[in-house]
Amino acid sequence: MPTKITTELVKELRGATGISVMQCKRALTEAEGDMKKALAILKKTGSDIALKKLDRLLGSGYVHTYVHGEGKIGAMVELLCETDFVAKNEVFKTLAKEIAMQIAATGPKDIQALLQEPFIKNPETKVVSLVEEAVQKTGERIEIGRFARFELSKK
Repeated sequence: MPTKITTELVKELRGATGISVMQCKRALTEAEGDMKKALAILKKTGSDIALKKLDRLLGSGYVHTYVHGEGKIGAMVELLCETDFVAKNEVFKTLAKEIAMQIAATGPKDIQALLQEPFIKNPETKVVSLVEEAVQKTGERIEIGRFARFELSKK
C-alpha cells in the first residue's frame, strides 16, 4: 500500500529545499514518502534541469564581493543568470555570497576546480551542487562568469 503524502511532509521537504510544492510532492510520491529518497530525487532532478537549460542565454547577473576577517583576503565573483528578476532574487544573491566566501577560503585556480571543490560550510556537498540547487529553485540557467581572489602581499 502506497504511503499517503501529507501536506506536512510536502511542507517539510519544501522548507528544507526551497523547491516548489509540486516538485516536492512529485519527489515524495516517487520516494513513497521517504524524505531521504525524496531529497536524492530532487538532487538528481536539479542536475537534469541544469543540463536542459545549457542553451539559454545569460543576459543578467550579479557581482558579489567578500572581504574576510581584518581585510587581508578578499574575493569577487560574477554570477550570471537569464533575467534581472532572478539576479535580484535572494536565492541568487545568497549563492553569489557563498561562492565568494568559498573563493576567499580556498583560492581555486579556475571555475572548473571551484565547482568540484567540497563546499566549506558542508564538505559533503560540492559547489556545483549549490549551483544546481539554485537552478532548480529559480528555474533559470546559472553560471559562474569569472572570479578573482586577492590576498594582502607581504613586501
